[in-house]
Amino acid sequence: MADLRFGDEQPNDAELAAIGTIVSEADAATVVETERVVRGGTARRRGLRHLLLPVLHSLQHEIGWISPGGLNGAAKRLGVPPAEAYGVATFYELLRTTDPGHRDDIVHLCVDPACALAGNEELRSSLEARGAKVCESPCLGQCERAPALFVQGAGRPDRVPADDEEDFRLPQAGDSGLRVLRRVGVVDPASLDSYRDHGGYQALAAAIEMGAEAVIDAVRDSGLSGRGGAAFPTGAKWRAVADEPGPHKHVVANCDESEPGTFKDRVICERDPFAVIESMTIAGLATGAACGWIYIRGEYPRATRRLEGAIAQARAAGLLGRDAAGSGQRFDIELRRGAGAYICGEETALFNSIEGFRGEPRNKPPFPTTRGLFNQPTAVNNPETLLNVLHIATHGPDAYRSVGTERSPGTRLFCLSGRVAAPGLYEVPFGTTLGDLIDLAGGPLGSLAAVLLGGAAGAFVGPDALSMPLTLEDAREAGATLGSGVVTVFDDTADMESVVVRIAEFFRDESCGQCVPCRVGTQRQHEVLVELQASGGPLAPQRAELIDDMARAMADASICGLGHTASSAVRSAVALGLIGKSP
Repeated sequence: MADLRFGDEQPNDAELAAIGTIVSEADAATVVETERVVRGGTARRRGLRHLLLPVLHSLQHEIGWISPGGLNGAAKRLGVPPAEAYGVATFYELLRTTDPGHRDDIVHLCVDPACALAGNEELRSSLEARGAKVCESPCLGQCERAPALFVQGAGRPDRVPADDEEDFRLPQAGDSGLRVLRRVGVVDPASLDSYRDHGGYQALAAAIEMGAEAVIDAVRDSGLSGRGGAAFPTGAKWRAVADEPGPHKHVVANCDESEPGTFKDRVICERDPFAVIESMTIAGLATGAACGWIYIRGEYPRATRRLEGAIAQARAAGLLGRDAAGSGQRFDIELRRGAGAYICGEETALFNSIEGFRGEPRNKPPFPTTRGLFNQPTAVNNPETLLNVLHIATHGPDAYRSVGTERSPGTRLFCLSGRVAAPGLYEVPFGTTLGDLIDLAGGPLGSLAAVLLGGAAGAFVGPDALSMPLTLEDAREAGATLGSGVVTVFDDTADMESVVVRIAEFFRDESCGQCVPCRVGTQRQHEVLVELQASGGPLAPQRAELIDDMARAMADASICGLGHTASSAVRSAVALGLIGKSP
């Protein structure tokens, strides 16, 4: 199938219908209609390539896999060479290009640290005893209710078995200090009227009255930084996009949080989806972007449905479209669903995924603010970052800076999981100590051994770090990172060598393989740790030196942040003596 020429296989009627539904729906979508000429050159079909991933999702949903005939049909309809379509279809974990031989559900079981601590192996045994077809999965973004499952089925909606409306409770419900989470668990996430009753769209009205320049100035003066890991100043990013010439610009909400231990954006999108839409609209009007995109991970079916509903209601109410909220500017939003690739959380890999290519990172420069999605100026923020803009637009930058620290103003969301009494999503001011945050979640279960900050791309810290203020500057000084807000707690019963081996395995599997330092380095790092675990002995000095050498090579020469941080947790575990100790 991996050929530039089409084979003889043809799509059946069901597959043709699955392809046609996506393409015909997109033909009627305002965002796609506006941008088609820009995306595709002279050929209309080339301008439809960005529909490749939605079409592949539709084919798999219809028959449970992507057949050669279905892939041929999709490639022909969209004007994509068959070898390239095959390359995209085989890139993602949730898409299958071989016939599974059955139409039974596929159960994805998380094997990352939070779920391992919560007894995922016992759950696996129970599922297999009932005849379920279980496959291992990286983090599913349900760490607060571990162990986690995600279920795919042909002809049936994807689902999360634990996704019960009545099970949800925000640990800090009723806390007057909440900003980003103040509506979560309070507002009806399926109702625009409910959102408005709880202050929704007041921020957009204020932003329209302020004007684009004043909004960007307020975001800059607030000191708001990105909440995805890099902590880049949001105002500077928006200013760069606004200053770029040309009529075609984009705003992207990166909801592809796949960092093990992270689930904050899932909660926001499920429980306060209109806030995502409103804050994206502010970003679009401020930067001059007419096109908004939400890229959400494929393992979030409820969040996807909620966002789709919010977009439709906002559009029907005139809050999106040719004259968004009476602003005189066009802004509309289109949603794209990922398909199981950690690397697509990297912004340029995300662009490639939306455009219908393999989700591989691009070299920088050029940076997204000048050449981003469809090679046009693009501002990318995650939902947590965006929701902070609502408070800034409504209350001003000084009020925003009234909590937190001078260099890390505002509040921060933290995802607590592992061996802690009350796992969940917490919002605290920057500067709260790590120990106070863990105490807010009921404290550790058992004797605290270590805390993983920032997820697999972060670093382990020991019990002596409990007094560390959770700020960007203090974490950096301690050789750690807040990353995407992951706080995974381990007690002295945890098998830390297995935890670290799993982290190395995660990066080995999730490397896109595009660059040699990352592709080879993550493989060799995993091999060294497996060898160490099997030996049961101490980490020999030469092997520790090898780990350091590989880490430096990946950090210096990898294309993107995956390779740069693939050794961070491993090296911190070695430094703390969590692995490689004498028996």
